[in-house]
Amino acid sequence: MVVMSKVIQTKFNVAAIQMASGPSVSANLMEAERLINVAVERGAKMVVLPENFSFMGLAEDDKLRVAEVDGAGPVQGFLSAQARKHGIYVVGGTIPISTNSPTHIRAACLMFDSAGKRAARYDKIHLFDVHLEEGNEQYAESKTIEPGNEVCCVDTPFGRLGLAVCYDLRFPEQFRQMAESGIDIIVLPSAFTAITGKAHWQHLVCARAIENLCYLIAPNQGGYHVSGRESYGHSMIVDPWGGVVDRLESGSGVVVAEVDREVIARVRKNFPVLEHRRLDCRSSC
Repeated sequence: MVVMSKVIQTKFNVAAIQMASGPSVSANLMEAERLINVAVERGAKMVVLPENFSFMGLAEDDKLRVAEVDGAGPVQGFLSAQARKHGIYVVGGTIPISTNSPTHIRAACLMFDSAGKRAARYDKIHLFDVHLEEGNEQYAESKTIEPGNEVCCVDTPFGRLGLAVCYDLRFPEQFRQMAESGIDIIVLPSAFTAITGKAHWQHLVCARAIENLCYLIAPNQGGYHVSGRESYGHSMIVDPWGGVVDRLESGSGVVVAEVDREVIARVRKNFPVLEHRRLDCRSSC
């Protein structure tokens, strides 16, 4: 877990960006820049991009050819420059980062602070290896992605953040570990499919916010991709009581909402569910 400054702002705006990324990195970055500008104009101090915001290829192994070395590359440079230019925190969805294997990358979620310095890196832990009977869709992320193995939390001027990605959402024990470290906000860059999104997206996003009495910022890919895949959209920001503060159902765009740490404190005081736990999810039976 990453630890940083504990100088905290009480109220601030955050933004979740929705895109329908394709196989052109440069085109995706142009669209991301446009939407970041919109978010900043609407007062966002932290902007969160969706999973795979910079690249969604035609095949799973296409991402191998655009993988960057950790700490250097055009996408990492873009994220740093946008954070520094606007004086905001930027969470870069996920980008492919090279590993020691020529056949696998890490799906890395990178956070940059307002000076453009990298503040955190989280590697997606849970990989989407599923067969969806409806639509006969098959996904096998483990064929090209090496899973991470560390929960990531980071202290920021906005409070303590937990970073997770897409399929992680289905594993509440990951978020409970974040709660144990005192998180106030969860960011969840995603690329939920249209099928799984319609069935489960809002239920799971709201559940994780409710269980952990925190804000959850959930940008999603939304729309049709060149590969023929359809992503669900419905990017949203959810408050600690499970209320959807703002959402965008479809198309490219920006969701902006105010995070109020006093709301977090009040809900946790009046409804201290985190103090009432009797079982540890890591306990043996």
